Amino acid sequence: MIQNPALADVHVGDEIEGYYLLSDAAVRTSTNGSRFLAATISDRSGSLDLKMWDYAGSIGTDESGSAVRVRGTVSDYRGVKQLTARYLRLAEEKDNVDPEQLVPIAPMDPGEAMREIRNLMNSLQDEDYRRVAEALFSRNEAQFRTVPAAKTVHHGFRAGLLMHTVNMLRTADYLAELYCEVINRDLLLAGTLLHDIAKIREFLLSSLGMVKDYSVEGQLLGHLVMGAQEIAEVAAELNIPQEKSVLLQHLVLSHHGEPEFGAAVRPMCAEAELLHLIDMVDSRMEIYAETLQTMPSGSFSDRIYALEKKIYKPQDMD
Repeated sequence: MIQNPALADVHVGDEIEGYYLLSDAAVRTSTNGSRFLAATISDRSGSLDLKMWDYAGSIGTDESGSAVRVRGTVSDYRGVKQLTARYLRLAEEKDNVDPEQLVPIAPMDPGEAMREIRNLMNSLQDEDYRRVAEALFSRNEAQFRTVPAAKTVHHGFRAGLLMHTVNMLRTADYLAELYCEVINRDLLLAGTLLHDIAKIREFLLSSLGMVKDYSVEGQLLGHLVMGAQEIAEVAAELNIPQEKSVLLQHLVLSHHGEPEFGAAVRPMCAEAELLHLIDMVDSRMEIYAETLQTMPSGSFSDRIYALEKKIYKPQDMD
């Protein structure tokens, strides 16, 4: 029995036991009518699909994002490794599980990223946009530093929102100068900083800081509407001119581009158009990055829902 192996290093036939992060847990019924648990377990090195047959326990969707102790055998299912579990329970306080070993964290220095955001925010020449950005960033700074950017799809790891935002700010700063004849840099950068700020309230986090579900507000309103509301409230408190408040709200409400992708309205100013494109570039490149890590060179992935296609990893990428 191998104790607490890194999941990236396990092989078919290995008997393993250890603590891992649980996600996508659901109790299902097989064709013969018996219950089984389907889930994913992961650590900082990788992940494995998990199946536990004839399951009589109570672990399910509500426990996604929690640490579990699991014992089982690594098997092969259609060319993909998975764990057939024989024992599974939620981790307890006495287990002294180290979250740093289980939870994927953005591959960056959070302190440096926060300083970079502060510097860009301080560079805004328009006092009104800067004051709104500073007020909202300051009130959300602690959570902004650690919260994931999503439950799944892209940047779904600790500090994912910070990584996504600082990447987008770098791109926005460059493109604002390139297209300075049509782009108001201060509006674009303030909107970029604030575009996902309400994700902090949209998510419910597990004890390990991963997204386990959406809050009531998150489900009924969503982070676009919640973010626009917060901008409107802060702008009113600071006596910001109405048009500037509305423009910032518009950037947040339209950054998904089209209503079919969650936008409340379509982008109707150059800054909103550019913010949507920057958001799409960073999110899609992260989906590529996360998928390519799991693929051998010269292979195609399965169809990726968020990209609506499969992707190819060239031969020379390893």
